[in-house]
Amino acid sequence: MIQKKKQWVKGGLLTALIALVVVSATVVYGDLAGQKTETYEGLKLFSDVIAEIENNYVEPVEAKKLIEKAIEGMMGSLDPHSAFLPPEAFDDLQSETKGEFGGIGIVITMRDGRLTVISPIEGTPAYKAGVQAQDIIVKIDGESTKSTMLWEAVKKMRGDAGTTVKIHIYRKGEPEIMELTLVRAIIPMESVRSVTLKPGFGYLWITNFRENTADEVAKALKDMEKENSPLKGLVLDLRDNPGGLLDQAVKVADVFLETGTIVSIKGREGKESENYTAHPDGGSNRYPIVLLINGGSASASEIVAGALQDNGRALVVGTTSFGKGSVQTVRPLRDGYALKYTIARYYTPSGKSIQAEGIIPDLVVKRQLLDETAGDGFDANLIKEGDLENHLTSEEPDAALEAIEEKIDAAGEKDKEKTDKDADMTEAEKIMRLRDAVYEHSSSNSNALLQDSQVNRAYEILKGYDIFEGLSRK
Repeated sequence: MIQKKKQWVKGGLLTALIALVVVSATVVYGDLAGQKTETYEGLKLFSDVIAEIENNYVEPVEAKKLIEKAIEGMMGSLDPHSAFLPPEAFDDLQSETKGEFGGIGIVITMRDGRLTVISPIEGTPAYKAGVQAQDIIVKIDGESTKSTMLWEAVKKMRGDAGTTVKIHIYRKGEPEIMELTLVRAIIPMESVRSVTLKPGFGYLWITNFRENTADEVAKALKDMEKENSPLKGLVLDLRDNPGGLLDQAVKVADVFLETGTIVSIKGREGKESENYTAHPDGGSNRYPIVLLINGGSASASEIVAGALQDNGRALVVGTTSFGKGSVQTVRPLRDGYALKYTIARYYTPSGKSIQAEGIIPDLVVKRQLLDETAGDGFDANLIKEGDLENHLTSEEPDAALEAIEEKIDAAGEKDKEKTDKDADMTEAEKIMRLRDAVYEHSSSNSNALLQDSQVNRAYEILKGYDIFEGLSRK
């Protein structure tokens, strides 16, 4: 009798709490019963379900956890970039654009319920261990990642520098699951690197768009212009750049533009709409630019590529970009929680939405080693926005998913240890390492970059332009 009374009291308190939430929501958002009957009825159903599970489920459950999971499911059903962020996930998101953090250095997404690598970050533990785009991380420290929330997976892989994390990877074409033990390191927050390719020709590599990226770009250009007087041409590398802060993308594009639209943002019914334009700065940085993109170029990097392409400021070379043409906002909630969700689409200066389509290069050049045959090229199988579940333009799921999962299940615990010592580098890994020379900021090592077919073609275009310019002046 006492137990039943406790259950009744507990259930009664929960019902009262849910009722209070509904009443509060009514006060804040207006009379839901009068204006949004469907929403009001849904809230009543939700409170009924919570009360039923909390009172009668076979094991004790916490109403708070049930509610959090319900919100996670709601946000996850919208699109791949919307999420409910608990306090620890919100803190991690802020650290990505501000302070340093320890981790293994990969950009990941959820594709059809699988934790999938978009790209490794050059110079990090994951990069050095040979992690590649499209690798599926099936386990982290022995725990399956299937149906894991993205922020939970990120949290597991982050940690103090010097500590280890073990990941199991499925790679298409490999017969066995690969096991990698990685030592976490401080992930470099520097987002801009530069080097002189050849006298008069600079190379500027932007890895992502963080809080001070535009300032770093301005400084790198100033240094290169001082070293190469005059600077005859610039290769701007945005390959494998997953994006970042919108305002930094706008500022970087503005560095190279004197006039014109940079990007337009349009939300539902005119909300969140804005038009960003370039500002004149006296005609500096007027040298020709070849901008490199590939399937790993997403979001903010696509804004820059689209702005420079549509304004005729740069020739875009490479392969079609990722195609993330949506804008997210992060709204802090009470008790450290936050919502990250899509509020608008963005449009290039020509008025094109690239959502699930991508930036199409002016000149298609596949990425490969110049002294080897690469078939379809390294970029052929990179994940695109259109591959992600619930992306804003609907598309059928990947037909090969079931076959991939069968291979993963069949492989089971037959792990294969892969290290740089006992495994030959694949062509993809060799190509990725060509940019290592930029870490030393040394022109003497820049010849390695020119083995990359896309960088080499960009340099040849700039060199040819300079030659013709010289002929026209004679």
